[in-house]
Amino acid sequence: MKNESFDAIIVGAGQAGPAIAARCSKEGLRTAMIERGPFGGTCVNVGCIPTKTLVASARAIHLARRGDEFGFSGADIRVEMRRVKARKDGIVQQSREGVEGWMRGLKDTEVIVGEARFVAAATLEVAGRRLTAPRIFLNVGARAVRPDLPGIDEVPTLDNASVMELDEVPAHLVIVGGSYIGLEFAQMMRRFGAEVTVVERAAQLLPREDEDVSDEIRAILEREGVRFALASECIALSRDGKRIVVGAQCASEQAPIVGSHVLLAVGRRPNTDGLGLEHAGVRTDERGYVVVDDQCRTSAPGVWAVGDCNGRGAFTHTSWNDHEIVVANLFDDDPRRISDRIPCYALFIDPALGRVGITETEARASGRKVLRAKMPMQRVGRAREAGETQGFMKVLVDAESEKILGAAILGLNGDEVVHALLDVMAAQQPYTVISRAMHIHPTVSELVPTLLQQLQPLD
Repeated sequence: MKNESFDAIIVGAGQAGPAIAARCSKEGLRTAMIERGPFGGTCVNVGCIPTKTLVASARAIHLARRGDEFGFSGADIRVEMRRVKARKDGIVQQSREGVEGWMRGLKDTEVIVGEARFVAAATLEVAGRRLTAPRIFLNVGARAVRPDLPGIDEVPTLDNASVMELDEVPAHLVIVGGSYIGLEFAQMMRRFGAEVTVVERAAQLLPREDEDVSDEIRAILEREGVRFALASECIALSRDGKRIVVGAQCASEQAPIVGSHVLLAVGRRPNTDGLGLEHAGVRTDERGYVVVDDQCRTSAPGVWAVGDCNGRGAFTHTSWNDHEIVVANLFDDDPRRISDRIPCYALFIDPALGRVGITETEARASGRKVLRAKMPMQRVGRAREAGETQGFMKVLVDAESEKILGAAILGLNGDEVVHALLDVMAAQQPYTVISRAMHIHPTVSELVPTLLQQLQPLD
């Protein structure tokens, strides 16, 4: 088979891949964009866009049910899951077609549909062709983990993708995994009308978060009727006619949970198996993630790994930032690094959690002198006006440098408000830049200066 030479090859049209392809095109490089499935990757097809579309529908339904609080009747609300799904599918399709159209319209870029695999250094086979290039970018993403649970092959199960294909509301959805994906689906499906039980091995939801954050998130969901079975160390699945039985406790006297559907939400694994990475000299870690340096370079010369598959971030925004780091180093003589970025993410329950920097637990363990301030959302006028007073704001500051170390904004618009703190952290400026600023009233953000004016030494 004859080798076909390109200047650049991108494997995977997720978040980072298309942007790298566009920059290669701009630089005049003959580029191949390889994709084996729907364009847009996890975010567009089974991640951010469809889930947040469903979250929006669930929130609208939830608010309608609360009509009496706002002075109108919210009677006779019927959830038509087929219509909810159709709305989601339409938005996903528009986004997917947008990405594919972008790629097919790029100058000097050929789109190739198929499964790529390394057969030698800098050489890939795909769709009966053998391609080689001095620059290869892996953007192959990740998928849901299927845990090794007793009885898992005896019952039907859902993952984060298949659960969004349901066209009827589950009677009782049992979610195995009490982390970010599981909790978003828990609230969403509860608002659609399902009974929901979350089963989690750990004694605390979201063990990466501070205990007060995890406890308040649990309280928010419990107020809506979501049930929890924590510290469930002996999870097993079995059938009871058409129903699914989830044994959640080791003690035999504990009654099992009986549901109509089971959603597995226990983590992600990289799509690196089957890529033939060993033929290219690309090293992976024990979990299958591609090992990269601070600028996304792999162990093989001329090969980069970006997005979920490199294990350096599992978010769309970290994938996009990977692309920015790669093109800055390759084309702009700008030595950007992964280690320069500040950790940030959100949990998109309602109200949302916005998180930046380190947690209070990590701050205490650091041994440094730390200031902390915490304020309930009940203090925020905009939250009271909107009828959204659940949650709190918390911020941590280095007492000596006066720089912000981290923050958790759990409450109305918390996923947006937290960026004011993130931007000051990125600018490496003291917290007084915000605490002395004049903010617009009435907003949630106007309470951030007030919060910072209440800093006290961490006990």
